[in-house]
Amino acid sequence: MDGGGVPRLRPFAGRAVAGVAAGVAGLLLVLSGRYGFHRDELYFLMAGRHPAWGYVDQPPLTPLLARASTAVFGESPTGLRVVPALLAAGSVLLTALLAREFGAARRGQLLAAWAAAGSAFVLAVGHLLLTSSVDVTAWLAVCLLTARLLRTGDGRWWPAVGAVTGLALLNKDLVLLLVASLLLALLAGGPRGVLRGWWPLAGAAVGLAVALPDLWWEAAHGWPELTVAAGISAKDGLGNRLMFVPMQLLYLSPALVPVWLRGHRSLTRSPELRWARALGYAYPLLCVAVLVSGGKPYYALPLLLVLTAAGCATAAAGTGRVLTGGLLAAALVNVVITLPVLPPKLLPAVTWIYPEQGEQVGWPQLAMAAADGWRQIPAELRPRAVLFAANYGEAGALAHYGPALGLPAPYSGHMSLADWGPPPATADGPVLIVHPDGLGAVEREFTGCRQVGRVDNGQGLANQEQHAAVVLCAGPVAPWARLWPRLRHYY
Repeated sequence: MDGGGVPRLRPFAGRAVAGVAAGVAGLLLVLSGRYGFHRDELYFLMAGRHPAWGYVDQPPLTPLLARASTAVFGESPTGLRVVPALLAAGSVLLTALLAREFGAARRGQLLAAWAAAGSAFVLAVGHLLLTSSVDVTAWLAVCLLTARLLRTGDGRWWPAVGAVTGLALLNKDLVLLLVASLLLALLAGGPRGVLRGWWPLAGAAVGLAVALPDLWWEAAHGWPELTVAAGISAKDGLGNRLMFVPMQLLYLSPALVPVWLRGHRSLTRSPELRWARALGYAYPLLCVAVLVSGGKPYYALPLLLVLTAAGCATAAAGTGRVLTGGLLAAALVNVVITLPVLPPKLLPAVTWIYPEQGEQVGWPQLAMAAADGWRQIPAELRPRAVLFAANYGEAGALAHYGPALGLPAPYSGHMSLADWGPPPATADGPVLIVHPDGLGAVEREFTGCRQVGRVDNGQGLANQEQHAAVVLCAGPVAPWARLWPRLRHYY
């Protein structure tokens, strides 16, 4: 304790922790180009070319990061993935700093850094540019600033908490679940003194100011993100709820389960960490919110890293060597599951656990199959022809790989792509459609349809686009302006 009764921090193992963070970023960058783009990344590339303060399914930050990263480093998987690699390094650093807030000395801080670096979640979102890549780092930053606020009792930390929360809102609205959980935990377990005065209001004002452009866009467009969230819950809510507990055990690593359980017990019961009790209570509150809403299990993962940091702070004294060995073994397994180290033909060994691995394979082949179909359209009809994709992954692949194959810009009714259409009224056919295997309902909106091709990724890998159909139709059943609302879909 210092003279004012504030728990004193141990020296920060900055050089060693920075080495761990740099090692993770280096590994991610070395492996970044081994497969191809992920379907979400292809969508973000398209969205970045249509800059806006919001999109129907997300705020603007991730698409803008995609555009900035590829503008600087090149439009390739590696060029796109510099940002998530740096964010993963930031998450490692923040986890170690959280352990320091909870009283960890050098060894505890390093254990926390290694625990984050080898966790499946951090590796997965550090390899791909996803909204979760930004979320985990932003949430950890919010939690670190909140921990500093609670430990010191200094209300001047509130504007910083608000600023990072506002930045997180520019990436995804999910951070509101974190804020609500933390506020309820503060009311339940204290210290409630940090909620008094005008500093919390100042923090809220800063956060609102940062997030206002996206909130304004959402309000002006009828809050479409709520429609998307409701669709996700209706489609996947039951499965998300059934898998919630298993995924909490697996997403970091089974080896870390005892660590974060110890961290939760320490935060909620230890007299020395009484000031941090709200961070321990916030996790179960967040879990309830995710379960009730039918959200995805990984939504709660950043708070599990906070608990892990607390567990490393208390575990370092007597179990450091055993824990380090367990973390190393778990990290090797997580690397194989989440990173592109296997030959694509062997991916079925891990895609049943982590299907996003398979969604990085086969996009050039999809574009080539579409190009073969396009060449079946008579040359004199191509100026009036339309290339239509059923989902944003297909559209993104066609937009990225298609120009070199002679394909025009694709159209789609999926997510925000619907806002960038419809085709001009003069483009009355033919229409070349690409849609996933077995999902041919879209063909009902067109006439004279016949299949002219099928996608084969060349690896025998079962993913969402393997055996996708390439269908050539005579034209739409109605003018595009009238048909377009029927083609719009959110999931």
